[in-house]
Amino acid sequence: MTPISTVVVVGLGYIGLPTAAILATNGLEVIGVDVNPSTVTAVNNGDVPFVEPDLSIHVAGAVSQGRLRAQADTPHADAYIVAVPTPFKTDKSPDMAYIDAAARGIAPQLRGGELVILESTSPPGSTRRLAECILELRPDLSIDGSQGKPMVLVAHCPERVLPGRVMIELVTNDRVVGGLTPEAAEAAAALYAVFCKGEIHLTDAATAEMTKLVENAYRDVNIAFANELSLISENLGIDVWELIRLANHHPRVNILQPGPGVGGHCIAVDPWFIVAADPENATLIRTAREINDSKPGYVVEQVLRAAKEFDKPVIACLGLAFKANIDDVRQSPAVNIVREVALNRPEAAILVAAPHEGHLPQELAVLGNVTVAQTAAAVGAAQVIVLLVGHDKFRDIEPDSLAGKHVIDTRGFWR
Repeated sequence: MTPISTVVVVGLGYIGLPTAAILATNGLEVIGVDVNPSTVTAVNNGDVPFVEPDLSIHVAGAVSQGRLRAQADTPHADAYIVAVPTPFKTDKSPDMAYIDAAARGIAPQLRGGELVILESTSPPGSTRRLAECILELRPDLSIDGSQGKPMVLVAHCPERVLPGRVMIELVTNDRVVGGLTPEAAEAAAALYAVFCKGEIHLTDAATAEMTKLVENAYRDVNIAFANELSLISENLGIDVWELIRLANHHPRVNILQPGPGVGGHCIAVDPWFIVAADPENATLIRTAREINDSKPGYVVEQVLRAAKEFDKPVIACLGLAFKANIDDVRQSPAVNIVREVALNRPEAAILVAAPHEGHLPQELAVLGNVTVAQTAAAVGAAQVIVLLVGHDKFRDIEPDSLAGKHVIDTRGFWR
């Protein structure tokens, strides 16, 4: 394969845009493709349409140097990285529509010899599905050089970064690269070696796909243990955070912290891909998902009980993101909790303090009794205060301002 000088990144979201920016700042010509016109405009202006530390510096620099641009249509390039969403359907089965659409955009541009990498977290077999979709549209090509047809190299390299640390971990974390052929794995590894300082581990595509799912399912199972402990402790009158602190003094115990549920586009989604792939055997993984999915409902019940004594309660909900100090509300339990409380108490005033998120997502914006408020104003006006996200900015809340109010601290923030 000839050296790669141009890369198309399909999907300029929380993973695609950082990947595009880091490739561009390391000397490659990168074209980002996105269906959202506002995202395309923002990137071409050197702006970032979401919060991620240090990303704006990389994007602005790459755009000003002419190494990064964005557009709606997929052009020809030496390599393609697909970083589109992979949500699940209402039955928890994976929705492959975005990957299929990416394949349809890439296929007409191929000439043979290109590298196509699926970076979207996806169920086992997705990389092969992507390849088959391309070959169905381009029967003149192959993935292994069979019948003398020009070859397209297809591989999977899942992202393994933490929101809020993406630009650091893109560079420092190890990568797992799986190819549909050994040549594809080696070509993909060479591309990521442009910026990745961690070790790059080569395997087959299905194992690489499963590796990412297993990493997140492992976290999910451990969080479910902590969340189940919180329910048991509440029933027994035990402080779960004190319990976990003491148990973790054992040299071989490291229990995670409970919370209002699990959110984000990884831990809250990926275990379901394993369940869908083998529902008969994935019983522990399924149970963990069900425990974590049920936790927001438990928090809603706590809030409704606390607000029951007020005819028209004012309820302050602190935070909407799925984790602290970011603006990402994908699959966020906080959003679901606010929505259910608002629907169950339509006469209540729900004041949302969201210092990073900035505005209400659509499912909350349509509710007449939910509004955004400054943190101090929300806390001052409320009879019930619900801490949903441990944003550092909430450390500025004066303890005296909580006195005499019903406080539901879902994260042990004010212990």
